Amino acid sequence: MNLIEQSILGNSIDKWLIALFITFLGTVILNILARFLGRTFTTLQGKLPGNIGLVLAEMFNRTKRFVLFIISLYAGSKILVLPASAETFLSYIAVISAGIQIGIWATFLITKLVSEYIISKTDQEETPSGIAVTTLIVRVIVWAFIVLLILDNLGFNITTLVAGLGVGGIAIAMASQNILADLFASLSILLDKPFKVGDFIIVGDFLGSVEYIGLKTTRLRSLGGEQLIFSNTDLLSSRIRNYKRMVERRIVFKIGVEYSTDYEKLTRIPEMIRDIISNIELTRFDRSHFFSYGDFSLNIETVYYILSPDYNAYADIQQEINLKIFKKFGEEKIVFAFPTQTIHLAGKQNKPMAEISQG
Repeated sequence: MNLIEQSILGNSIDKWLIALFITFLGTVILNILARFLGRTFTTLQGKLPGNIGLVLAEMFNRTKRFVLFIISLYAGSKILVLPASAETFLSYIAVISAGIQIGIWATFLITKLVSEYIISKTDQEETPSGIAVTTLIVRVIVWAFIVLLILDNLGFNITTLVAGLGVGGIAIAMASQNILADLFASLSILLDKPFKVGDFIIVGDFLGSVEYIGLKTTRLRSLGGEQLIFSNTDLLSSRIRNYKRMVERRIVFKIGVEYSTDYEKLTRIPEMIRDIISNIELTRFDRSHFFSYGDFSLNIETVYYILSPDYNAYADIQQEINLKIFKKFGEEKIVFAFPTQTIHLAGKQNKPMAEISQG
């Protein structure tokens, strides 16, 4: 009997050599294939939508060599006659290794695509916390699925395990429902963007500038200087007014003149106000009308727009309008009305005895 025909553990040496050759060759070929796919998708970057080419290239570059070796070893062992325990052990190791590699690919691909989507939908300074919580959720879901898949391929009955995990998951969710609600509210704020850091918002009776959007709370800095802290769930269930997104500001104001104002002057007042507003920068005149008869005044209502959301600009422009109206009325001898009450006193025969004007 020559050396090649000798038996080791029930297999001839030539079979062992062939098994080693398959293991070596399989490892080399799989490594070359992984690198080839990585380079190929890199060159296809401009031909594929978005950054999908670079993402796929980086995914294949994350292929683990030990996984390829174990898979090749398992393939080489198939030509050998091994004890049942050894075959079972190798198959278990191969399934676990393949599951680990699939998990690495899947978690990277999904988290990368989700991160790219979040970045495209939000500003760069808002993304870290959102990406962190999103990738955490994705990793937990993917690896839980991979573990169940591995156990199922290893021959375990996962039905009972899945049922137990379901009951446990329900219990955990009920115990931490407030935290989970705030967590998903944070994702909703991040993706839907009802506001962002730096926006001035009003929530109910509270108002301030957004300083921080976290996983559980959002913090505002009020005009008084104190910090206001809201849970994300409370914010989303409230009506929020976002003044930072105001394109222009609509202003309505009224002035009153005395009832003794001449008819000619009264008809000219809306025109005076229109000329004043039209000659001020960052304004767009809408209307001005003798609107109503008040208790002690003839009321003129004016509407105009300030072409800026800045509150200081509004205050400056309104002050300029008020000063120019005051000056113009002084030149035209038009008197502003002030609260006046006339009391009629009657005698026993209900005849007027005196008339008193109070201002």
